Amino acid sequence: MPYLDIFSVPHSYHLTSEQDNSEVTLVFVHGWLLSQCYWQPVIDNLSCDFQCLSYDLRGFGESNLEIERRSPQPFTLHNNAPHPFSLEAYAQDLGHILEALHLNSAWLVGHSLGGSIALWAAKLFPKQVQGVICVNAGGGVYMPDEFTRFRHAGRQIVRWRPQWLKGIPFIDCAFAQMMVFNSLHLQWGERRVTDLLAAHAEAATGVLLESTTEAEVHRLPQVVASLQQPVHFIAGAEDTIMDVKYVNHLASFHPLFESMKGNVTVLSECGHMAMVEQPDILTEIIRTLVPQVKAPVSTPSTPDSVLQ
Repeated sequence: MPYLDIFSVPHSYHLTSEQDNSEVTLVFVHGWLLSQCYWQPVIDNLSCDFQCLSYDLRGFGESNLEIERRSPQPFTLHNNAPHPFSLEAYAQDLGHILEALHLNSAWLVGHSLGGSIALWAAKLFPKQVQGVICVNAGGGVYMPDEFTRFRHAGRQIVRWRPQWLKGIPFIDCAFAQMMVFNSLHLQWGERRVTDLLAAHAEAATGVLLESTTEAEVHRLPQVVASLQQPVHFIAGAEDTIMDVKYVNHLASFHPLFESMKGNVTVLSECGHMAMVEQPDILTEIIRTLVPQVKAPVSTPSTPDSVLQ
């Protein structure tokens, strides 16, 4: 698998062939403690219509394994954002990947944490990013007690990751049932164990803590409200990690929320992993949302409610 060095840090990526009938590249951004692999069923469906790019975030998946193969070191070189593990910093990584691969017309499709990164990238790189689709991603509401528990649980998960975990009988079965409505194929359970163990502790903890501060949670709706590009949200009706009401809340800050069709699609019988729970349905939704030819970014009218 090829790598790009972004801010001196290797990023594993996969880029499909260009398609004659489309000027658009779909860029898939994975979520926390995951990797680009989970987008593969959707990419397999869409690569005949669009060029598709997937990559492993800094410190996750094959990107982190390559860091460890080369020379383990802390991420101190990334200093173009308030914090090396902020959403803004990860969005800057993405923008430089687009530049390095000469991708000038991209639609970003981000899952969970990846959705927040995609929104920030659309803000920072409006010329390259034509639109955003957030999958199982929302937020903008800060609840101190809930976030304290969430941050504590996340830190414990990162701290307690013995390598012998993958040898526990039926561990793949347990992971195949986590955060989903119907149990996934065991291969996804195995993959989730692999990616959990592969994540860099500093990166995994850093992005968890930085993306869930009160300031960052309140900043995300402002980012959405500032975007001129189309932004759509796809939620799982049975998502216990990102409830539909929080998806609707974040989506409501974009002008498309008030349009005739709105900008939120809810998938029935779907949990937090839509791209592997319902890849065919998600594929068709993406096809309906993304134009195959490049469209100029226009400035939508902004309802007063967005500014409040």
